[in-house]
Amino acid sequence: MTIRTLERDGKAGARAGPATAGVMLWRRIADHIEHAIAAGTYAAGGRLPGEIEIADRFGVNRHTVRRALADLAGRGLVRAERGSGTFVEPMRLAYPIGTRTRFSEIVGSAGREVGGRLIGHAQEAASADVAAHLGLKEGAPVIRLEVLRSADRVPLCCATSWLPAQAMPDAARIYRARRSMTATLAHFGVRDYRRKSTRVSAAAADAIDAQRLGLAPGRLILLVDSIDVASDGRPVLTTRARFSADRVELLVET
Repeated sequence: MTIRTLERDGKAGARAGPATAGVMLWRRIADHIEHAIAAGTYAAGGRLPGEIEIADRFGVNRHTVRRALADLAGRGLVRAERGSGTFVEPMRLAYPIGTRTRFSEIVGSAGREVGGRLIGHAQEAASADVAAHLGLKEGAPVIRLEVLRSADRVPLCCATSWLPAQAMPDAARIYRARRSMTATLAHFGVRDYRRKSTRVSAAAADAIDAQRLGLAPGRLILLVDSIDVASDGRPVLTTRARFSADRVELLVET
C-alpha cells in the first residue's frame, strides 16, 4: 500500500463524509500491520515501528495511527508498553491443568523465560471461602500473596494465593527471595503437592488487572480457582489466577 493510494482513498472517503474517511484510513493501516504480523515481517515479541514512522509511511496523522494500533491491541495482536513502544503479542501459551500444575515448569518447557514477582502481600483473616478451601476456621490468619507471572517478560497472569499463616508465617519473604511457589512450599516442608480441584470461568478484566497485565480494561480474562494439597491430603494453598485470554490457552488434562 503506497502513500499515494491512501491519500487518494482519503479524499474519496472525504466526499462520503469525514467519519468514513477516518475509518477507511485507520482500518487499512490496521489490516496492513495485521498482514505483516501474519507474514512474519514483525516477529512475535518484536517492536513495531514508532507512531511517527508509521504516520510518515502512510501519509496520515498520529491520531489515525493510534486508532489503528488501539484496534490491534483490542484484538490481542499487539500490546503497548508506556515509554517503550508497541510490541507484537506472542502466540498463546499452551497451559495444561492437571494433578501437577507448575507455572515454572510449564513456561520453561515451552522454551520461554519464566518470571514471577511478588507485588503485594498481607496477613489477614480468612474469608469463609478461603477458610473452607484451606480446612481452617473462618477468620483464622492466612498469608495472602499477590504475584504477577510472566513468560519472556510478557505478563500472563495475576495470581492471588492464600496460605495458612500458622504453618507458613514468613511465606512472603520466602517467595520474594525464591520467586517460586514450589520452592516456597518446599521451604516449609511441603516437598510435593498436587491439584485437588480447579474451576475455570471467564470475566472482563477490572482496571487493576488490566493495568498489571497490560490489557485494555474490559478485555477477557480466564479465572482459575484452585486448591492444592500436600501428599497427605492436607490443603496448603488456594489460588485465584487471572490469565490473559489472548496469551494463554488452558488445556485440561484427564
